[in-house]
Amino acid sequence: TQVDSASILLLTPVNCSTTQAVAVETPMSQNKEARRIPRPDSPEKTERKHTHSESAATMEHQQQHAKVERFLKLGYSHSDILRVLESLRHDAQTNDILEELIKTCHTRNYSNKSDPNSPKLVPRGCSPSSSQPRPGPDREPAAGFRPVVIDGSNVAMSHGDKKVFSCQGLQLAVNWFWDKGLRDITVFVPLWRKEQPRPEAPITDQHILHELERRKILVYTPSRCVNGKRVVCYDDRYIVKLAFDSDGIIVSNDNYRDLQTENPQWKKFIEERLLMYTFANDKFMPPDDPLGRNGPTIDDFLQKKPWTPDNKLQHCPYG
Repeated sequence: TQVDSASILLLTPVNCSTTQAVAVETPMSQNKEARRIPRPDSPEKTERKHTHSESAATMEHQQQHAKVERFLKLGYSHSDILRVLESLRHDAQTNDILEELIKTCHTRNYSNKSDPNSPKLVPRGCSPSSSQPRPGPDREPAAGFRPVVIDGSNVAMSHGDKKVFSCQGLQLAVNWFWDKGLRDITVFVPLWRKEQPRPEAPITDQHILHELERRKILVYTPSRCVNGKRVVCYDDRYIVKLAFDSDGIIVSNDNYRDLQTENPQWKKFIEERLLMYTFANDKFMPPDDPLGRNGPTIDDFLQKKPWTPDNKLQHCPYG
């Protein structure tokens, strides 16, 4: 008879009065024990594990590289970025990394003050001091040039033939000064020009306003609605005040006669610092002699250095 059980118990007499159970293992029970022994992974499974680990390492390396590239664009050195990444967790967020970079830069900056005679070294991407904010990438100050304040409404309406608020005129004016090397440029425009155009107040290329605002060149003067009526602040006063306080130049075809009578200091300033212009189709053209034939050239007019008539004396070609 075939036995299906894993083992057979044999009863044998012991001392004629007791019986003893003896377990005899069969081949079937040995096979079950053999199946309990763990077998090594197959080559295919080992290869899959190895490939998965390589993919994870590659992905982590790509993420690390992306972080380094992001902060390199912000102006930090490669060594500083790697040092901060090593000090933080591998899954550290961008804000945490940036905060640590800023702290490190300020710490190094203040440590340079221990020796007043040593040259002041400022890590790249860090402001020279906490009281002097670092200008944006588009607003780096250009040495030797005066600040420029543009009457946005005057320039845009002039380019639009007094009928349309042409934002392209603002872009043309800004580009002219930018190509000259000036970077401290401010354009004043009333806030309500951000609203949807209306038939009685048409506006073209409105996206240029958003682009100039993003570059921190355009500034909106306040306006609000009260009982359905728009209350607009006098933007001319903003223009003249900023140009006067910054010792800059006003770009406008407006003489600001009301403001000249309001403040005697402003009167003299407007007479000496007003830069008029014209548009020849899509070409912005200020005069070569802003203060007349006997005055400074446009290049001298834009410079901070004082201009004197002695600088314009020319040698007689027949002398």
